[in-house]
Amino acid sequence: MSGITYVRGDATAPQGKGVKIIAHVCNDLGGWGKGFVLAISRRWPEPEAAFRRWHRERARNDFALGAAQFVQVGPYVWVANMVGQRGIRTGRSTGVPVRYEAIDAALGLLADKAEELGASVHMPRIGCGLAGGKWSKVEPLITERLTARGISVTVYDFEA
Repeated sequence: MSGITYVRGDATAPQGKGVKIIAHVCNDLGGWGKGFVLAISRRWPEPEAAFRRWHRERARNDFALGAAQFVQVGPYVWVANMVGQRGIRTGRSTGVPVRYEAIDAALGLLADKAEELGASVHMPRIGCGLAGGKWSKVEPLITERLTARGISVTVYDFEA
């Protein structure tokens, strides 16, 4: 039993009461233009602007694989930009961009923030879309880092 709740729906419209953090995986190139980030940007401009600024000023901050940035987008809603992908897939790519160790580290930061805020965590199947990861490798990281600490996690499978 993973302790993760699975629902059909939109992770940018998290269900439930209280403070919620929407978590997703970003790349380490500062790119924001495909996948789940587009759904985030359609709803709120702040996470993209913060991510791009974080990347642009990376020489003076913690931007790197495994880092996480938390952006408040409403009174009870935050977005976690988690750097868990090395580069992006291209036509010449060999292998996948996902970096499980980076997702694991970012999930640890996410757990700390969720505890600080008393928040639940909401996400798509992070690292398994454009990053090319396998849910069978990501799910145990979520269980270990979040649900084992008593943090409520909901994973959304989107239906267009």
